[in-house]
Amino acid sequence: MKKIRVIHVIYSFKTGGMERGIVTVVRNASEVFEHIILCLSSSGETERLLPPNTRIIELHKPPGNSPIFLLKLARTLRSLKPAIVHTRNWGGIDGVIAARMAGIQSIIQGEHGWAMDDPDGLNSTRVKVRHFLCRWIREFTCVSQHLQRWLLETVKVKKPITQIYNGVDTQVFCPGNGGGKIRAELDIAENAFVIGIIGRLDQIKDHPTLFRAFAELKDVPDARLLVVGDGPEYPHLQSLADHRIVFLGNQTNIPEILQALDVFVLSSLNEGISNTILEAMATSIPVIATRVGGNSELVEDGSSGILVPAGDSMTIAAALLSYLKNPELRESHGKFGRKRVIQFFRVEDMVKKYEAVYRRVISKGEIGISGGLSSPH
Repeated sequence: MKKIRVIHVIYSFKTGGMERGIVTVVRNASEVFEHIILCLSSSGETERLLPPNTRIIELHKPPGNSPIFLLKLARTLRSLKPAIVHTRNWGGIDGVIAARMAGIQSIIQGEHGWAMDDPDGLNSTRVKVRHFLCRWIREFTCVSQHLQRWLLETVKVKKPITQIYNGVDTQVFCPGNGGGKIRAELDIAENAFVIGIIGRLDQIKDHPTLFRAFAELKDVPDARLLVVGDGPEYPHLQSLADHRIVFLGNQTNIPEILQALDVFVLSSLNEGISNTILEAMATSIPVIATRVGGNSELVEDGSSGILVPAGDSMTIAAALLSYLKNPELRESHGKFGRKRVIQFFRVEDMVKKYEAVYRRVISKGEIGISGGLSSPH
């Protein structure tokens, strides 16, 4: 059986929600689909989560915009004979141009959120380029209603947009006893109040605000803040941290680390849809998150967690203290969060929706599902 070949064009495959979302689609794909990851620069840590036979191509793009690189990318895409080219975010936008240069018309652009250099997606040049490229894009996908509104109202997209929430494997991310081992390894008391944040150490995650909030728990000497992830802000964050803040770097045992937490916090300045929030909720951990991007679409304020203004350390501190003083509240919010994930954020639903988009785009286009380019009409 010939397979439907989908090429995911992204800038790199480092740590992040977008990368993990792609992993989820690839790992749970129907047998008829074949997925290839094409990194404009290089691969990264998330590669290890892919199935062993997944093909990954690195093109090592030089800095800046290069017509020569676009030609190289177009040649690569033409040689791969994809049924679908699924480009992601601003970093993968070269893939739209190169796919058209290669004669490929079944192009999907996915939007997963913004970086610190354009935290609200309002950079005028990028908005204009995205709007111009709409003519070459068959459909758009995005991970939140917030991003869908941005595509409609700011970019002024006139093509179909499918909003698809990330899914969580609730068999992997679930309540359990793995947290005891993590606490023992880190020499943390069994009854200590443990907070965690998981994500790339990047300015957009705003760790310093969380650190200031945690400092307000000065009367709780055995409290700990576990910081999971790596990135460019590590030296700066290390200089801000007291002895109760523990940097763990990138980790593979995230389910067990989540089981060690009493509260999960995400202090981001903006978000698309956070996998880590969903994973914490699936683990029955209450969530404190900033009211930005898609966070309010995940956390039901007052039921599965607490939403706070971005950059407001005192409100985060107050939320932490409310959970510290009320274990029953932690338990009830945690249980409701897991119930919400099981109801609305299943992996099966996520994958089915992406594959429905792929099938629909193929049915509109000039590229056959055999994976090769058909003759133009």
